[in-house]
Amino acid sequence: MLWKKPMEIQAGWVKVPNGDLQIDSYLAEPQGAGPFPGIVVIQEIFGVNSHIRDITERLAREGYVAIAPAIFQRTAPGFEVGYTEEDTALGRQHKDMTRAEELLLDIQAAINFLKTKPNVKPDKFGAIGFCFGGHVVYLAATLPDITATASFYGGGIATMTPGGGPPTITRTPEIKGTLYAFFGTQDPLIPNEQADQIEAELAKHNISHKVFRYPVSHGFFCDQRVDYNPDAAKDAWEQVKELFGQNL
Repeated sequence: MLWKKPMEIQAGWVKVPNGDLQIDSYLAEPQGAGPFPGIVVIQEIFGVNSHIRDITERLAREGYVAIAPAIFQRTAPGFEVGYTEEDTALGRQHKDMTRAEELLLDIQAAINFLKTKPNVKPDKFGAIGFCFGGHVVYLAATLPDITATASFYGGGIATMTPGGGPPTITRTPEIKGTLYAFFGTQDPLIPNEQADQIEAELAKHNISHKVFRYPVSHGFFCDQRVDYNPDAAKDAWEQVKELFGQNL
């Protein structure tokens, strides 16, 4: 594959309207007229922090207009914490206050915002999420506008859904496009059996998919966490570029 020079980008905070709610969102876009494909980036439980902003900017350098909406906007505007036990406990509190239908409305609002931009292609969108965001983008994959989804170590997909109700895995038949899922075989939060169950369900319903397993723990893609694994992260990023390059 030919080496491609990263694109110059511009990035900053914007407000995404969703009815009466104004969602703080981090927007990164390549310089130039485009049009470029759009991607929604969904945070971990730690907020739209420097790691998520960095991923959003990395996608922009690859030629995508990427936006990361704050999915805790309703309960904790401006929420951003680190990775201590206390931070994790606080993030989980806000995670537990989310509801699947509200999350889908917020993601659709981010997509609708991108559609208003003249430098964004209006017909195909991607989604990428990490940790709780990996679960949320599995939900988002059911939206008609989403044609490519990268779900990183999404916990609870097989066992629950935000706000209660049947587990998110039961929505697998509604997935419209291609989904890539990434798991660590040493992840204490996601038993390997659950990853197998997700892969089996994707295959059962003929969803275009790939499932990647690495001999690593949870959070392996985040270079700010102790579980970071550069080799797995590098390979996973190449898979992400393939996913979006082929489907957006």
